Amino acid sequence: MLTKYWIGIATYDDVMKAVYEGFAQLCHGKKAPLKKMSTGDWIIYYSSKKNFNEDIPYQKFTAVGKVSNDHIYQFDMDINGFIPFRRNRFY
Repeated sequence: MLTKYWIGIATYDDVMKAVYEGFAQLCHGKKAPLKKMSTGDWIIYYSSKKNFNEDIPYQKFTAVGKVSNDHIYQFDMDINGFIPFRRNRFY
């Protein structure tokens, strides 16, 4: 199977939360991009800014991870009914 490489864009704060908790999330929690990924694929995160509420440029690659399995799941963030899709990965 051919290994693929994906780019995710998120704030630095959101990427660090994902690294700490061991998940990948893309496109504001949409399932479709995660379904395109396979076990063994790599994801690289780019952060254009440090946090959502500030417009100060950051413009750095902030994490690299490898997809660890094919399980896609929803996670209730307890924020106004926001229940994004995620995949497990390790960094």
